[in-house]
Amino acid sequence: MENAPTSARVPRKPQLRHWLEFAGYRLVVAALRLFPERIALLLGEGLGWVAGVLFRVRWRTVMLHLDQAFPERDRTWRRSVARASFRHVGRQAVATFLLGRMGIEEVRERTDVIGYEVMREAWSAGRGVIVLTGHFGNWEMGGASIAAHGTPCDVVAQRQRNPLFDDDLVENRTRLGLHVIERKDAPKEVLRSLRRGRVVGIVGDQNVRRAGVFVDFFGKPAATARGTALFSLRTGAPIFLGMARGLPGSPQRYRVTFERVEFEPTGDMEADLLGLTRAHTELLEKRIREAPEQYFWQHRRWKTLPPDGD
Repeated sequence: MENAPTSARVPRKPQLRHWLEFAGYRLVVAALRLFPERIALLLGEGLGWVAGVLFRVRWRTVMLHLDQAFPERDRTWRRSVARASFRHVGRQAVATFLLGRMGIEEVRERTDVIGYEVMREAWSAGRGVIVLTGHFGNWEMGGASIAAHGTPCDVVAQRQRNPLFDDDLVENRTRLGLHVIERKDAPKEVLRSLRRGRVVGIVGDQNVRRAGVFVDFFGKPAATARGTALFSLRTGAPIFLGMARGLPGSPQRYRVTFERVEFEPTGDMEADLLGLTRAHTELLEKRIREAPEQYFWQHRRWKTLPPDGD
């Protein structure tokens, strides 16, 4: 297996507003670190609840998505899941801030990993492995756990608008053993990484505006990126669904699971792209249904409509 690629990141000059935003962020992080972790996590839950339930930030979006995804459940249940979702977002935001001071050993201690050896065995074949995840649990901890348990991992990420925050995030990921591939470079760099025999982590449940395929997600067509399936079909790298589910209590721990996405290619590229995308989306949905309060329903997953507008 080869070392991490060394593609350079183009530096960006921060503006005054970026410095002010970053100063505020650093103050918040510093303040949170003054508290015991249990208190900091409870504060995060409280802030999430206040934002969503009291100030109704994205509340209508969350309820609309839960209405679509779980029409068989009553309104009381969906409202309960919505409230829990906002608490979860706040808690995991704080947990991610605290992740910046963790070392690799602590990441290992905080993650109960299931299916890792199966994924590792597939990786040892030398064709690389794609670990697909969604906005569920704590995907940052999920990626960190792969590297912390000894497998070289590259992660595809969109650059943040604030370059100072972006640099800080990349530094934390690099310190934990992850190599960041910018999303704009993914078409070439992911293929190179897989051909080097590396693990590549991709968050694959964002809405895409163009060049996606429509597959059902909770019974409604969702515009989904073709890239994950295309990378797998072009390199022979298997796809594993990786999920980092937050566990109750303090310190914050996670159950990280890896499941192979089963699919048999037919040789018809277009049909296989659609079929493999459908397969990994169905498995992701299945796992979200087990803990819907840990999914990021605030994201407008169904924003892009299919050509027929349904």
